[in-house]
Amino acid sequence: MSLFQEENVCRGRIEVVCGSMFSGKTEELIRRLRRATFANQKVEIYKPTIDKRYSEEEIVSHDANSIPSTPVDSPSSILLLAAEADVIGIDEAQFFDDSLVDVCNTLANKGKRVIVAGLDMDFRGLPFGPMPALLAIADEVTKVRAICLRCGNLAYVSHRIVKSEKQVLLGEKDEYEPLCRACYLETLRSSHSERSILKHRDS
Repeated sequence: MSLFQEENVCRGRIEVVCGSMFSGKTEELIRRLRRATFANQKVEIYKPTIDKRYSEEEIVSHDANSIPSTPVDSPSSILLLAAEADVIGIDEAQFFDDSLVDVCNTLANKGKRVIVAGLDMDFRGLPFGPMPALLAIADEVTKVRAICLRCGNLAYVSHRIVKSEKQVLLGEKDEYEPLCRACYLETLRSSHSERSILKHRDS
């Protein structure tokens, strides 16, 4: 390995920004990418094509801040498209498949700064997509926190308030609410009791 290649590898890194919905993940991603742009670094930004909630060709935060992005179907496309970039941003990483982990490692090993944002848990409080593996290999992890809508404590999970058991269900405040652990468990207990009453009534 040449000295230039060694220096490139040293500069390469993976940063992961994770947390529940409404915690400011995308805000933080946009902030870091704009700072890199201000430093005259070449920045490329990607998101999964499935996410069209606000815009097909922009990353948009819940607070309506935005930055242009390229939608991709597969992490392998990022390897091809980001060859000339210094800094690579990836939003909604939980919607990509596990190959994203190898893609991020490959880019970092080529001297790229890779900044990834995504939900670390789904609505059931379970690890989501490639995020656990990304957290394991990251050079830096930032966990941002939303506020529980019931009690004001730090949120633990994105609780789904519509009836659907699909892991991937795109939504906003009408579909999800951030809850702390205590309020989330209380909600589960209340839902279980309600189902038991209805089942007994119907029998």
